[in-house]
Amino acid sequence: TGEVGPRAWCGRMDVSSEQGRALVLVRRQPPVPKGLLETLKARLKQSCTCSIPCAQALVQDLLPATRWLRQYRLQEYLAGDIMSGLVIGIILVPQSIAYSLLAGLQPIYSLYTSFFANLIYFLMGTSRHVNVGIFSLLCLMVGQVVDRELQLAGFDASQDALGPRDNSSILNNSATTLVFGLQDCGRECHAIRIATALTLVAGLYQVLMGILRLGFISTYLSQPLLDGFAMGASVTILTSQFRHLLGVRIPRHQGPGMVVRTWLSLLQSLGQANICDVVTSIVCLVVLLAAKELSDRYRHRLKVPVPTELLIIVVATLVSHFGQLHTRFGSSVAGNIPTGFVAPQVPDPRLMWRVALDAVSLALVGSAFSISLAEMFARSHGYSVRANQELLAVGCCNVLPAFFHCFATSAALSKTLVKIATGCHTQLSSVVSAAVVLLVLLVLAPLFHDLQRSVLACIIVVSLRGALRKVKDIPRLWQLSPADALVWVATAATCVLVSTEAGLLAGVFFSLLSLAGRTQRPRAALLARIGDSAFYEDAAEFEGLLPQPGVRVFRFAGPLYYANKDFFLRSLYSLTGLDAGRSAARRKEQGPKAGGGERDLVNGKSMDSVSSRARLALPLAFGFHTVVIDCAPLLFLDAAGIATLQDLRRDYRALGITLFLACCSPSVRDTLRKGGFLEEDQEVEDEQLFPSVHNAVEAARACHEELMALDSAL
Repeated sequence: TGEVGPRAWCGRMDVSSEQGRALVLVRRQPPVPKGLLETLKARLKQSCTCSIPCAQALVQDLLPATRWLRQYRLQEYLAGDIMSGLVIGIILVPQSIAYSLLAGLQPIYSLYTSFFANLIYFLMGTSRHVNVGIFSLLCLMVGQVVDRELQLAGFDASQDALGPRDNSSILNNSATTLVFGLQDCGRECHAIRIATALTLVAGLYQVLMGILRLGFISTYLSQPLLDGFAMGASVTILTSQFRHLLGVRIPRHQGPGMVVRTWLSLLQSLGQANICDVVTSIVCLVVLLAAKELSDRYRHRLKVPVPTELLIIVVATLVSHFGQLHTRFGSSVAGNIPTGFVAPQVPDPRLMWRVALDAVSLALVGSAFSISLAEMFARSHGYSVRANQELLAVGCCNVLPAFFHCFATSAALSKTLVKIATGCHTQLSSVVSAAVVLLVLLVLAPLFHDLQRSVLACIIVVSLRGALRKVKDIPRLWQLSPADALVWVATAATCVLVSTEAGLLAGVFFSLLSLAGRTQRPRAALLARIGDSAFYEDAAEFEGLLPQPGVRVFRFAGPLYYANKDFFLRSLYSLTGLDAGRSAARRKEQGPKAGGGERDLVNGKSMDSVSSRARLALPLAFGFHTVVIDCAPLLFLDAAGIATLQDLRRDYRALGITLFLACCSPSVRDTLRKGGFLEEDQEVEDEQLFPSVHNAVEAARACHEELMALDSAL
């Protein structure tokens, strides 16, 4: 046997051995990748292939109900689905009428929306439990666009969509007024035109996202962002309903600062408050809040939640009708709600162009809430959903109903929880809910003529209770993650102080900023050995660890890329106490007199340029001879990261210090190999990379002892 130098010795450190033989890892040959043209041809051929099984599979993918209905268990599922459908239908009726205040539309359109959304999602949805229909946040966003466009069209901003005079001016005259131009269309006719145009564009965006398989985009709307948005939008909704609670007539403000300006208008109009509406609001709020608290406290004992909203509406309608509150006290009432359906109408293309930008935020918010709720309840009940199909389903819940005078919908948390609590098993419960809404549309709608708008406002305000309570989560969220708490606060504050659209943009911006901040300045630490074990941990965090003489083990808990390469070097230099870049530059300026030029301690090159004693004296002056980088947390590298490691290795070589990498993942190894950091020779590569930190430390110690022995021999 020949002499074994430090290069060969370091490269033959065994990972583990069995009967004295080293384990060998043989890499598989990767398959030959197909060209772009071949891949496109194969996909096109597959998509254009037509057969009966392919057609059946396509129909079942687009309409999942055709698959699960064949496996429906009547005895096990039917009773729960009917019960949950009836309860949701009873809840939908008062909420649909109430949320029309938020959208600035007549109650009949909210009922249309609830009816069609339940049927379409029954056919196309992949979630068994999610309820898709009227959602307060989307109603608010629709109402803001409707108010803005009405003002631009010259209509009175302070006029409400509800009321006997308003309803009689459109639907009771002739349903054909909806298909004429703006010159033959009143305020409410133009309002529903705006809403349907906005809904159609938002639905087309969602369908296009589903076709392009962009369901993953909703994951970038983090939970703190959605919670902060819900909180800020809830404050906006609460502000918009105070004029109905007080019975005052104030302008519907638009644009930045809408919440602040609305509160100023309310304070100026307090003297004009309607006493009847104020008393009604106080009574309804007390009853609804008390009923909700009791329901929450005893929800485990109640098999079916008490339909408090419906009872309040029935009682309030009877009191208003027999007490003649509108005639005697001037209280605002819902007015005439017609029965039946209005003829379909194609949304106005000119309005669609005007609201195309507003529809982006509407589509994103609706998609994010729908997909997140579907995935959350699917995980809790042990099944899976398809995000792209959910986009198609929610998009079709907007596209198709837009032709039938409906507005934007999405999944709603509160009604979904009620569905699960009342025994829902499948989306058949949505058909039952749609049947209840249809009964109201065809028969019972006119009975709500004398319902006070203050009662509807109370229902909306009480429904915000859960979202407003999220403010209590801020201290816990701050302790868990200050970055997430910042996203939450920034989103909510921007929603309140500026607008809901600006709040969504601010939330996305701060989410991306926090993500960049976490990767740009990750935690860096020097590691030390845990006793006599082969494990290493942060020496600054744990006591009693044993630093390895002459070796510095550095951990960088994040990726190494262009944005944090400078922070990586600053952290390494600060913790090791040596700025390798400056020291190497000074040494190069001093020339060969400083103790020799560049050389490769790792590969054993240029060993005759200086004396062995000088080679050993230089790193010992710094206190260490080897730096080991723990690459286990290193998720990825880019070109800048590889260049940083190459420059670092060059600078350390100039100072007589060895650089080892440990615990590199396969993807990181491939990147290092493709970037030129590793040589093609497998033996040389094994000398630079180690499977564990302990292997690297032992190799560094062995190499140093070998050099010491050689120096002593010389």
